[in-house]
Amino acid sequence: MTIPRKSDHVTMMHGYALQDPYHWMREKDTDEVLSFLHAENEFVNDTLSDTQTLQEELYQEMKGRIKEADTSTSEIIGQYEYYYRTEVNKQYKIYCRKLLGDNVEHIILDANALAEGHPYFILGTLRVSPNHRFVAYSIDLNGSEHFTVHVKDLETGVVLHDTLQEVDTSIEWYADSDAFLYMLLDDTRRAYKIARHELGKSQSEDMILLHEPDEAFFLGIDKSRDGKQLFIESASKTTSEVWMLSAEDISSNPRSIAGREHGHEYHVTSHDNSLYILSNRAGVNFSLLNAHIDAPQEWSEMLPHREDTKLEWVVSYTDRLVIGERRNGLEHVHIHCFDGEDYMMSFPDPVYDITPGKNPVSDSNMFRFYYSSPICPPTVYDYALLTRELNIVKQDEIPGGFHPSDYIVERHFAKAKDGIEVPLTIIRKKDITLDGSAPAFMVGYGSYGFSMPTVFSSSLVSLLNRGFVCARAHIRGGSDMGEQWYLDGKLQNKINTFSDFIACAEYLISNGFTAKERLSVQGGSAGGLLMGAIANMRPDLFHTIIASVPFVDLMNTMLDATLPLTVTEYEEWGNPNVREDFEYMLSYSPYDNITHQDFPNILAIAGYHDQRVSYWEPAKWIAKLRDNNTGNSTILLYTKFTAGHFGASGRFDYLKELALEYAFILKYSNIKD
Repeated sequence: MTIPRKSDHVTMMHGYALQDPYHWMREKDTDEVLSFLHAENEFVNDTLSDTQTLQEELYQEMKGRIKEADTSTSEIIGQYEYYYRTEVNKQYKIYCRKLLGDNVEHIILDANALAEGHPYFILGTLRVSPNHRFVAYSIDLNGSEHFTVHVKDLETGVVLHDTLQEVDTSIEWYADSDAFLYMLLDDTRRAYKIARHELGKSQSEDMILLHEPDEAFFLGIDKSRDGKQLFIESASKTTSEVWMLSAEDISSNPRSIAGREHGHEYHVTSHDNSLYILSNRAGVNFSLLNAHIDAPQEWSEMLPHREDTKLEWVVSYTDRLVIGERRNGLEHVHIHCFDGEDYMMSFPDPVYDITPGKNPVSDSNMFRFYYSSPICPPTVYDYALLTRELNIVKQDEIPGGFHPSDYIVERHFAKAKDGIEVPLTIIRKKDITLDGSAPAFMVGYGSYGFSMPTVFSSSLVSLLNRGFVCARAHIRGGSDMGEQWYLDGKLQNKINTFSDFIACAEYLISNGFTAKERLSVQGGSAGGLLMGAIANMRPDLFHTIIASVPFVDLMNTMLDATLPLTVTEYEEWGNPNVREDFEYMLSYSPYDNITHQDFPNILAIAGYHDQRVSYWEPAKWIAKLRDNNTGNSTILLYTKFTAGHFGASGRFDYLKELALEYAFILKYSNIKD
């Protein structure tokens, strides 16, 4: 461990002096910064040297629950069956297809071959052209999330000279397969331009179809399931605008569907000549409307706004819609029939997670979706819309002796300080005694309206089998209980996110699930801000904290508009140039509110190439925590030099990082293996 130097750097704002003694850590690639970060990594290795055997054991356990050689469910598109498969000891997927009626496999793309020789590799997206001849794909080789697009001719196997730099992941083809849309990134990693690329031309010749100058807005692209329409959406945290253009006419220009109105969010899909629109104009939980494609601004209501139900997604068919809803903290699937009564699908688990599949064939009567619960491995279902039959297509095999019947999942509610009941998903082995003697591990996030998933985690079994009670806190700031749940945990309501999490921790303790000296918690990115806030607010309540790429230097980041994402974040946290926002943000900013007190054991993980949360945020935070810690806890910083925001890219390398985190928890929870 090194003791980093302090400087007298001060930022004056609204009459406040923000002390930033470790400001120099922002000087990326300098000898001083690199020496400090490498020394911290050595300190982590030394501190956890007695867990090396445990880390390897955890890694082998978690790897052993992955079926290394496996094949995905296939999708029938045209005359082809598309799927991917994995092989033993290979980190990445191999994307394949077969002609229907022919058992000869053709490899579209082998991500292992593309990743060879690169310590980091991400395949951003893969899009096969409508005529099935070309595949356009994007890759990132350092974790910066600045992607490069390549195009491969599947008939010849040759990668074309078409190479597009500095782009985001999304790609959508025109119907003629001679051109596609993609998104360009600005210096802050904001998708701000939509370009059309025609095969055989250089990127400099690509036509810019739309430019979004407002720094608060990100662009996105999509395509209708019938392949007739292309959609462009520009969205901030509170407002959106959608354009459409014909996928069948390369000369068509984008036309706005409903313009842009501050506070109005809407999302559009289509089927044949009908547009289906989710809009929050009538209420925060969205209503469903439709319009004719030739009169896109003339909307008719199909499903009204409901106070207790949020509409989240729509999959359109000729005679019905499949609609994803969220109510009372759970996902539901609503079948809306144009000629007949609506009905709801039902599911067996008390807590579960549903994601619609690609459903690429527009005239199908089958709805494919992915289902999981904390004790139900990922399962692919096909639902027959006409007969209402539900069929399992594939359920992931979990090697290593996992038996769902050994575990129990429960939904509990913790009472927050203002009386609101906060959902809490609790998973444990059935033989756990609820007398406070069990260790516990709770995760939280609570930002951007992101609902805490209740999916199966094969890695978590390593803690469950060691006697841990594992919990997921569905705190305000997410949309777990609807859109108002999100609004009640952002901007001037952000403190609710932290107090909700504290209430969940107190619930676990008061109801015998654990004791505070055995409670470990984890949060990443904006969930890392949560970790930083609770470490300051209630350090006595938590024994161990894992903060992954934590957004902890709120004020210095949000005051620097040159950093990626800063301006777009004003609608999530507030604009610090406004005094009222500044003072509220300052009241909870983790880095700025560190005081002399006993802190829990803390492990912070940084990504050196992280474009979302800069490496220096956790570095500065850890240095300041140590300087103010009056107790004997262990406070560590580990920097990943070959990764960005999302950690290691390979399916096995990621498990090594997780094994390090779990070993830290087990060591300081005094759990003997």
